[in-house]
Amino acid sequence: MATLYKKAWKLQELMAHDANVNCLALGHKSGRVMVTGGDDKKVNLWAIGKHSCFMSLSGHTTPIECVQFNQFEELVCAGSRAGALKVWDLEAAKLVRTLNGHKNAIKCMDFHPYGDFLASGGSDSTIKMWDSRKKGCIFTYNGHKATINSLKFSPDGHWIASGSDDSTVKIWDLRVGRVLKDFGDHLNSVTCVEFHPHEFLLASGSADRSVQLFDLENFTVVTSERDLGLVRCLCFNPDGERLFVGVRDYLKVVGWEPNRLFDSVCVNWGRVSDISIAQNQLSQLGIVGYIKVRFFMDDGTLMVKIDVVLQGRERPFSSWRLSLYAMCGGKVLFYCMTLLMTCFHMS
Repeated sequence: MATLYKKAWKLQELMAHDANVNCLALGHKSGRVMVTGGDDKKVNLWAIGKHSCFMSLSGHTTPIECVQFNQFEELVCAGSRAGALKVWDLEAAKLVRTLNGHKNAIKCMDFHPYGDFLASGGSDSTIKMWDSRKKGCIFTYNGHKATINSLKFSPDGHWIASGSDDSTVKIWDLRVGRVLKDFGDHLNSVTCVEFHPHEFLLASGSADRSVQLFDLENFTVVTSERDLGLVRCLCFNPDGERLFVGVRDYLKVVGWEPNRLFDSVCVNWGRVSDISIAQNQLSQLGIVGYIKVRFFMDDGTLMVKIDVVLQGRERPFSSWRLSLYAMCGGKVLFYCMTLLMTCFHMS
């Protein structure tokens, strides 16, 4: 028999800016760094677990609306309310590029997984593609009718998925420069999109309180999980078997085929902004892996074996942590959820 104990608590609270914190993003390569942007026009860099920022970047003249690391965590980009993008080299601690082209606030951005490209979406309902080595926009994608809240490159770098206040999710083919598919299954603003790490699947979350999962081979809806709450962020676990959903005050764990809600954990974090999963070490707050439960018979006794698969290696399971981040005024709140399992014989 296995017993599951759920605990969630506020781990840390930071005074991150002198004014409201508008955005934050985690470095998903290491899980150890975070970038925040605020109404004070500053971009601050943090090491997870430390109480003071290790770098503060300036240059924007209006409040920061979105921030993002590149995949190697060597560059950080920030978009402003005026529609300007600035890219900093973190090793050199210097501004390397200013990109102008959006007519209004920039709400989201993503770095290409392989090339030197950057995509941004904003309140002007356009997506712009930038070459970070150059100063100008190399392509503009038109098609959304309202603010673009989220965009992501596909793992192979060939597509962009975008979600908008017009309630649609669009798939853009970068090779032909047009919309490949338009999904209109949500009933309210699309707040976040996330590609599956290994399969042709896309998850989207919405203010309609639902998560949709789309098959990108047949362009059909695989599953729809409703009544979750206003969805603010999504994260697949590394093997792609579960989807973590951040909503107001709750973490939801969703599965598909069959469609199911594995868990709902009350965390009381308010406005959650990002979710990170990282290796289970004392210096970090998470785990790369998943829980594996096996049942078998041994001399007539039912046994339960629980292991965790970490980077392809199975190890005995004791606990894992998932770190979550929320914003409140000028503060950043750190939350940690731990699941503890114990195993024993059952006759």
